[in-house]
Amino acid sequence: MEKTELFKNYKKLFLEKNSILNLISKNDEQFLEEKHIFDSLSISLFFEKYGNKFETLLDIGTGGGFPSLPIAIQYPNIEVIGIDSTTKKINAINDIAQKLELKNFKGIADRAENLKNVTFDIITSRAVAKLEQIAKYALPLMKKDSFLIAYKSKTVQEEIKEAEKFLKKNKAKVIDVIEYKLPLEEIYERNLVVIKYE
Repeated sequence: MEKTELFKNYKKLFLEKNSILNLISKNDEQFLEEKHIFDSLSISLFFEKYGNKFETLLDIGTGGGFPSLPIAIQYPNIEVIGIDSTTKKINAINDIAQKLELKNFKGIADRAENLKNVTFDIITSRAVAKLEQIAKYALPLMKKDSFLIAYKSKTVQEEIKEAEKFLKKNKAKVIDVIEYKLPLEEIYERNLVVIKYE
């Protein structure tokens, strides 16, 4: 199935699930494309700068599957795992992935801190917690020269400052903040905060 068709089917399946489960707020349904899918796929800005030779990606606190599912559809070469402690959300996104026949996606109903003996090339997190807290979840699951990409709103500088000490102590640092805007009438300024684990 072509990507255009896949995304079309994905949106349809997602809205069906959302009518039962509230994966995103009802008000946001009309902005599914702009606020959630476009935002999830802004990781392309990272790949443009740092290449796309990555094989594994973990999305912490994936919720309704953002950014994990759009990434899995767009980048079939990456094995994507979405983790979230809410079982009904994970069941919903696994069901969507199954119906789309996505071979490179798996949802896990658990907490990130319970994952053991596994590391990833990229870890993402969107609308989950403050930067330092995300780093605490992510760093034990990162291999050398891997990246943590936190999706953040414009007001992220304070969080970066707060996290600096912890990151330095754990051989990690913020190497980039990639700015972008969502394609909406209102101005939604967003950032990808890129942390490298050395």
